Amino acid sequence: MDPVTVGVEEEYLLLDSLTGLPVAAGEQVRAAAGMAAIAGDGEVQPELLQAQVEVATPVCEQLEEVGGHLLRLRLAANAAAEAYGCQLAACGTPPLRGGTSAPVTERARYRALRSQAPQLVAEQMINGMHVHVSVPSREIGVAVLNRLRPWLPVLIAMSANSPLWDGQDTGFASWRTVVFDRWPVSGPPPAFEDAADEARRIETLLHSGIIRDTGQLYWQARLSDRYPTVEVRCCDVQLRADEAVMFAGIVRALVTTAIHETAAQTPTARYLFEVLQAATWQAARHGLGGHLITATGTRVSAGDAVAELMEHITPVLEATGEIRQVAALVHRLLRQGTPADRQRRALREGGLKAVNELIVADTTAT
Repeated sequence: MDPVTVGVEEEYLLLDSLTGLPVAAGEQVRAAAGMAAIAGDGEVQPELLQAQVEVATPVCEQLEEVGGHLLRLRLAANAAAEAYGCQLAACGTPPLRGGTSAPVTERARYRALRSQAPQLVAEQMINGMHVHVSVPSREIGVAVLNRLRPWLPVLIAMSANSPLWDGQDTGFASWRTVVFDRWPVSGPPPAFEDAADEARRIETLLHSGIIRDTGQLYWQARLSDRYPTVEVRCCDVQLRADEAVMFAGIVRALVTTAIHETAAQTPTARYLFEVLQAATWQAARHGLGGHLITATGTRVSAGDAVAELMEHITPVLEATGEIRQVAALVHRLLRQGTPADRQRRALREGGLKAVNELIVADTTAT
C-alpha cells in the first residue's frame, strides 16, 4: 500500500497591530506573501472574508514536514501582514470584531454565499484547520468516514480555540463550532451505506439547490473532490504550529486505523445522529474543561475520552514511529489546557490586550 500522506490547510485572521480589530487586507497580504521567497505560488489563498487568509501545505509523508511547512507559511503570511499594519492571528474567532462586518472577498462563489445567507456570511469570521489524509479509493474513504464519526467530538474538545466573541467570553470553548453549524449541511457527517449512497445523497442536496457545489458540504469530515483524501475539518485553527502538527498526526492515525479495520472487515458500530450532535455541542461548550459525551451517549471525563482516543491509535503511531512526538504534545495539552483555556487565562490576567498579545506571539512561535 502507498504511504498514507497528509496535508494541512489553516485559516487565519488579520488583526490590526494597535487595536486588535480585524483588517480587510486579505488580498494585499495574499499577493505579498505569494511573492515572498519562502512561500510558493498558491500556498497562501483567499478566504470568504477579506480579513482572513488561508494557507495549504504540500503533500507530506512525515510530521516534521507538516510542521516545517506550517511555520514557514505562517512566517511568510505574517511578514506580508506587517507591511499593511496588521498581524497574523491563528485563533478560531476574533476576540474583537468591531462595529462593521468585514467585506466579502470578490469571488463569484463568495458573492453567491452572501446572497444566500447574508447574516451568516457577516458572522463567518471563524478559522479552522483542515487535515487531508490520503485514502486508496472513494469506497474505502466512505468506510473511513463512518469509522471517524465517534472521534470527531473528542477532536473538537481538544482543539478548542475560540472562546471569545465581541470582546466577551461566550462560555463556549469552541464558539466557532456553534457558528459554523448554522449552515444547512453541517455538523457530524451522515453514516453512508457505501460510495454510491454518498453520491446519491450529495446529488440530492445539489439538485435541491440548498447547496451550489460540494464545497458547501460543511460536514465535520468529508471526502475531497479535488484530492484522493478524507478531509477532517472539525478542529479550530491552532495557536501554535506544533499543536497543528499534533492534530495532523492524530487524524492521520485515525484514518490509517480505519483503513486497517476496513481491510480486516471489522464491523462498523452504528451511532445515533442525535447523540453525535449532542456530543458535538458538549465538546464545543466545555472543551477539555468538563465531561464529554461518547458516541454511545455515555458521560465521561475529558481526560478519559482523550485516553481512549490515544489507546485506539497507539498501534499505528508506534508503527510509524510517531508515538513519542504525538504523545508528548497530547500530554502538554492536558497539562496546559486547550488554546481556549489559555486565551481565558490571558483575559483574566490582562484583558483583551493580553489575549491579542498571546495570539500574535503564539501564531509564529517556533
